[in-house]
Amino acid sequence: MAGVSESAVQAASQVRVVFGRVKRRLKALADTDDLTPSQSSVLSRLDKEGPASASELAAAERVRPQSMAAILAGLREAELLERNPDPEDGRRQVVSLTTAGRNRLQGDRKVRQEWLAETLQEHCTEAERQTIIKALALLDHAIEAATDR
Repeated sequence: MAGVSESAVQAASQVRVVFGRVKRRLKALADTDDLTPSQSSVLSRLDKEGPASASELAAAERVRPQSMAAILAGLREAELLERNPDPEDGRRQVVSLTTAGRNRLQGDRKVRQEWLAETLQEHCTEAERQTIIKALALLDHAIEAATDR
C-alpha cells in the first residue's frame, strides 16, 4: 500500500476489528434465530426501501430469482411479509412488511440499541462517549467522500 501512512493502516485495522466485534455482538442479541441471514436482510431492505417485487429484491440482494422465491416463501409463512398487486402494474406482485414484520425489526433494533447504550454508559465516561461520537462522524465523512468519487 504505497503512499498510505502507518496510522491509516492501523486505524483501518482497528476499525475493522472493532466493527466486526460490535456486529457479532449485536447480531447475537437479535431475535432472529429462526431467520436466515438472507431473510433478515430482505426484511431490513423492505423496511428501509419499501415494497418491492421479487425480481427487484433478488437483484438488490444479488441472488437468483429462485433463491429469492424461497426466501420470500419462508417470510410469508412466518407472516412477516405479504404480497399485493403492484399499484402501477397489476400483473406484478410486490412484497411488503406486515405489522408483525415491522414490529419484529423494531423490537430487534430496540434491544440492540439499548444494549449498546447501556454498555457505553457503564464503560465510558461522558468525554469518551463524546470522542466516540466525533470519531464516528469523521469516519462517516471519510466513507461518504470515498463513495462520492
